[in-house]
Amino acid sequence: MSFNIGLSGINAASSDLNTTGNNIANASTVGFKQSRSEFSDVYAASVLGSGSNPVGSGVRLSNVSQLFNQGTIDSTQNALDMAINGNGFFVTSNNGAVSYTRAGYFGTDKNGYVVDNNGYRLQGYAVNAQGQLQNGVVGDLHIETSNQAPKATSQVDQTFNLNSTNTTPTVTPFNASDPTTYNSSTSVNIYDSQGNAHVLTQYFTKTGPNDWTMNVLVDGRNPANPTDDTTAISAATTAAGVAGATAADVSNAVAASTATPAAKAAAAAAAAAAGATPASVLAAVNGMGTSPYQVNLTFSAAGQLQTQTPVSNLTGDGFVPNPSGDGTLVLSNWVPAISDGKTPPTWSANGATANSGGINLDIRSSTQYATAFAVNSVNQDGYTTGQLSGLEIDDQGNIFARYTNGQSKIQGQVVLANFANVQGLTPIGKTSWVQSSQSGEPVVGTPRSGTLGALQSGALEASNVDLSSELVDLIVAQRNYQANAKTIQTEDAVTQTIINLR
Repeated sequence: MSFNIGLSGINAASSDLNTTGNNIANASTVGFKQSRSEFSDVYAASVLGSGSNPVGSGVRLSNVSQLFNQGTIDSTQNALDMAINGNGFFVTSNNGAVSYTRAGYFGTDKNGYVVDNNGYRLQGYAVNAQGQLQNGVVGDLHIETSNQAPKATSQVDQTFNLNSTNTTPTVTPFNASDPTTYNSSTSVNIYDSQGNAHVLTQYFTKTGPNDWTMNVLVDGRNPANPTDDTTAISAATTAAGVAGATAADVSNAVAASTATPAAKAAAAAAAAAAGATPASVLAAVNGMGTSPYQVNLTFSAAGQLQTQTPVSNLTGDGFVPNPSGDGTLVLSNWVPAISDGKTPPTWSANGATANSGGINLDIRSSTQYATAFAVNSVNQDGYTTGQLSGLEIDDQGNIFARYTNGQSKIQGQVVLANFANVQGLTPIGKTSWVQSSQSGEPVVGTPRSGTLGALQSGALEASNVDLSSELVDLIVAQRNYQANAKTIQTEDAVTQTIINLR
């Protein structure tokens, strides 16, 4: 019997050595969870029971369990490396075969899917064609590497203060190139449908104690009619040069030409004005490209903006009140233009369009106080084309693509899985586990929801093996092995003594 007892002890010590050796071998394996050998004693059973003072029959290995306590989190330089701080496992799929891991080595494959170092695809909530997160639909996470399409500006929110101590400029009329004709100015970039940037500039001229005029140009041109209409100018010049020509003659000549409707409207408006001369009609057509949009601003005695009254220019275009009646203005009929770069430059439409609903300008919170002119805030929602420049992952698993145009776009959300009995999971190697009947069904959710842990991007969870403890266990297992071998040796000596009896 002692031979069997000693042999069971040697087998147990050998299993303990193997378990400890495996822990030591994986001390640097990311996401590895240390194991421990669990033993139980053995007693012989009989029909009548084992009596009150049974002698044991040895030891057996009852289980090798893994300890899922938290490992140290180490920072890395890879944004797609992820560590779980708390409960949960990453969910990966190998052609439909689902496994679970704590090892956060992730990157992208040639098709843009997020994969681990074994090529298994990370699972999570993907986005649809409109870029909206599909919560509840778990699938392969994919990073979109194509350029981000531009967005035409549709909203400009602005808050500024006009200096109430300013005086009315003595030099008139307004001229964008002459700072003495206005009191202050500010600019903001806006974007057309192709992502081209244009400069919207506002010039503020004080006209009374609480009254101001805001002149608006885009790229220094009239927003709706930025082009140089040489046809209209030529027609007006020719008509004005005829002896005895009247304003009506010039207006009719322009109207009969191939000029744009805007140029014809400018000529007709100038010709209809009281005291109009051929020269005034010519000036109206010639200055069409640089005539600003105008809005009269009135402030209360307390310095709050009260009214915004758009002023129609010669072309009939300009700001219009927002149809919603919220008190904001809409920059309508903007035609994006481009210069040929010559001196003097010639402007023409660049082929792009503005936002279909115009650009909503919200300056309702602006003030007129006795302090220097200042723009307190300005925001606009347009942007140019963007190229992928990096990825960011927050602690809830949301993956954002960062673009060169300063925008970011969600690419998906990582999900985690947890089990009622994590020690019931079946290890399959590659620092992965699969579900078993003992583990129970996976509970899938987003990081930081329920009992699931948080994600840390740019980090990895190290092995939870304590080398010092394992080396001590190694010595203990070795001593156990030696002691059980001694038991067999002693039993052999006793047996030999009995054999030698005469």
